[in-house]
Amino acid sequence: MLDQQSLTPLIMTEDLKIIYPNGVVGLKPANLEIYDNQITVLLGPSGAGKSTLLRALNLLVPATNGCVRVRDHGVLSRRGSIRLHRRQTGMIFQQHHLIGRLTALENVLMGRIGQYPIWRSIFPLSEEERRWALECLNRVGLQEKALSRCDALSGGQQQRVGIARAIAQRPNLVLADEPVASLDPASSIRVLSLLRRICKEDGIPAVISLHQLEFARQIADRIIGLGSGEVLFDGKPAELSDSVIKQIYGEIERMDTM
Repeated sequence: MLDQQSLTPLIMTEDLKIIYPNGVVGLKPANLEIYDNQITVLLGPSGAGKSTLLRALNLLVPATNGCVRVRDHGVLSRRGSIRLHRRQTGMIFQQHHLIGRLTALENVLMGRIGQYPIWRSIFPLSEEERRWALECLNRVGLQEKALSRCDALSGGQQQRVGIARAIAQRPNLVLADEPVASLDPASSIRVLSLLRRICKEDGIPAVISLHQLEFARQIADRIIGLGSGEVLFDGKPAELSDSVIKQIYGEIERMDTM
């Protein structure tokens, strides 16, 4: 296990278990702690339970047993605490989840709407909010694309807009679900390095699900390896041994990911 600098974790899972309605076990009972200022990578092949665990951290996937506990909110069980936690959590998705007909700036501003009452969304956001959204685009190197439609951007650029939208929330946590699965290797490492840099500069912990071992080793402070819904490893990248890699991926899949 890692030596943790913070006495109180940001998030704890306590015997968290996920069984889907079709009976498939998405996650076996897991006890994990997510701390401040760490980039944590959930590593494993498809079907390992990475996305299930990541989405369970803000209850996008409901717990079958156990619970998720968040600092300052307690156990996520009440609708109000869940809503507040989600408002403070920036999500980055594999397929971007952008609105293609809207500009990059408009998509980033969508990250601010959740900070207001529902009725407020019928009015344009303030100039201050627009300046903040532009700053977020500038941080991902896309300020010049602010007025471009998102469906006219490349895949890598769209994912950078997704990062800008997430940080526009001023989140306490970033969750990124296979954020580079659809990108080529060069674009992937640019996007992941950018995400790591911004999170480190802002002191935002991030949990990122990946299946590429080499990317995990380059960006992670901590790796949680999963296989068949079970946590098989939890430690620093340098501690990820060949035997554990084989356990996570199997012989054939491991060769494909190296």
